[in-house]
Amino acid sequence: MALPTNGRVIIETTAGEIDIELWSKETPKTCRNFLTLAMEGYYDGNIFHRIVPGFLVQTGDKTGTGGGGESIYGEPFEDEIHPRLRFAHRGLIAMANNGSKNSNDSQFIITLDRADELHGKHTLFGRCMGDTVYNVIKIGEMEIDANGRPVYPPKIKGIRIIDNPFDDIVPRITAEEKRVQQRARETAQKEREEEQRRKGAKKNVKLLSFADDEGAADEEEPIVFKKKAIVRPDLIDNPEQSTPLPEMLAASAKARQKSAEPSTKPLKEPKSSAPSDSIDITKIREQHKKEQESGSNSRKAEIEKIEADLRKMSRRRNGGGDSDDEPSKKKVKKSYLEEELAKYSKGKGSKKGKKKDEGDVLAALNSFRGKLKSSMFDAPEDADMEAEDGAGGGETAPPTGEDPGIEVDDDRGFLTHALHFPKDDGEETRKADRDYEVIDPRERGAKAKDEERERKRLAKAKSGGGRQRR
Repeated sequence: MALPTNGRVIIETTAGEIDIELWSKETPKTCRNFLTLAMEGYYDGNIFHRIVPGFLVQTGDKTGTGGGGESIYGEPFEDEIHPRLRFAHRGLIAMANNGSKNSNDSQFIITLDRADELHGKHTLFGRCMGDTVYNVIKIGEMEIDANGRPVYPPKIKGIRIIDNPFDDIVPRITAEEKRVQQRARETAQKEREEEQRRKGAKKNVKLLSFADDEGAADEEEPIVFKKKAIVRPDLIDNPEQSTPLPEMLAASAKARQKSAEPSTKPLKEPKSSAPSDSIDITKIREQHKKEQESGSNSRKAEIEKIEADLRKMSRRRNGGGDSDDEPSKKKVKKSYLEEELAKYSKGKGSKKGKKKDEGDVLAALNSFRGKLKSSMFDAPEDADMEAEDGAGGGETAPPTGEDPGIEVDDDRGFLTHALHFPKDDGEETRKADRDYEVIDPRERGAKAKDEERERKRLAKAKSGGGRQRR
C-alpha cells in the first residue's frame, strides 16, 4: 500500500496538464524547495531538455542545457531517501542530480516505466495522478536527436499550487511580481531601442532649402547631370569621328547605309541638326521593316513552292497525273452512307450465293426422300419379319458356312428398317403405381402441421391434468 500524500500541484505544459501529489511528510526539504521555486515562477518557461524513451523525462533547468539550476537554500541540498518510496511504476517524480549524492538543486525527472536502478540514488517526492500521466507519456514519445534532446521541446507554462502543506513559506518574489518585472524590462528595452533609432537618424539637409543662413546654401555644390550624346557612327561621313566596330557589325552597318542612301542624306554636323537625325532614324526603321516584310514574303513563297512539290510527288507515287485538276477529282470521297450501301450490296450478292447452295441442299434432301419412299414400297414382307425378329431377339448372325469377307459400307437396306414396339396391356402402368410413391411437398407440409398441432394439444392436456392433481 502506497504512503498517503500531502500537497498537490498542477504543472501546465504545452503538451497538457500534469497533476502531481507530494509526499511532503517523508521528503519535507525537497517538497519545500519545489513549492517555493514554483511560487517564485522559477519553472515558468523551462523546457523538457532531456528525454530517454521508455525511461524518463527531465526538466527544471532555467538555461535549458541540463547544466544549470539552483535551490532556495543557495547550495545543493542533501538526499531524502525513504525505504517505502520506490520506483515501482511510471509517473513518479524525483530530483535529478549530477551523478553524486547530495547534489540536488531545481531539476527533477518523471519516470516513464519501472526504474529500480534509481532507488537509493534519487529523492522520490511525488507522483502523477489520473489520466495526466498520458501527457507525460506523450512527452516521452516526442522526436529526439542523437544527444537525447527533443527536436521540438515542450515547455512548462506555469505551476498552480492546489494544496500547500507548508504555511510558513515566504517566497522571495512571487510569480506574478516576476512577470510584472519581466514586462517592465521588456518595455524599457523597447523604449531604449526606439530612442537609439531616433538618435541614429540623420537629417539630409541637401534635399531641403530651409537653412537660416544664406552661406549654407552657397557652400552646397551644384549637382551637374552629364548627358551622353546619341550618335549613329554609321551615318557619319567623317571616318575620324567614327568608332571602330567589329567586322560583322561593320558589314551590317554598310549594308544598311547603302539601302538608306537614296532616301536619306548624310549630315556632317549631327549636333546642330537634331530634328533631321530623328527623321533619318525613322526612315531607316521603316526601310528595315520593309526588308523584314519582303524577307517574310519570300519565305512564305518558298514554303508554298515546297508544299506544291510535295503534293506532286505524292500524286506521282499514287499513280496519278501531274495536272491540278486530277487531285481535285481524286479528293472527292464517297460519303459514309454510300460506303455502307456498297458494303450492303456486296453482302446481298453473297447471300444470293448462299441461297443457291441451300437450293442444292434441298434438292439433295428431296432426292433422298424419294429413295426412302421407293425402298419402303419395294421392301418384301420378309424384311419386316426380320425387323421384328431383330427387335425381339437381337441381331442375326451371318451364316456359318460362308466367309463374310471385307465389310463394305454400301448397305442400302437401312432404308427399309422400321421401329416396332410391343403392345401395352397396362401391366407396366400398374407396376409403376404399385412400386413408386408420389410425394407432394404441399401434402407433406400439411401433414407436418397437423402432427405439430396434435403434439401441442397432447402437451396442453398433460399439463392441465398435472395441475388438477395438485
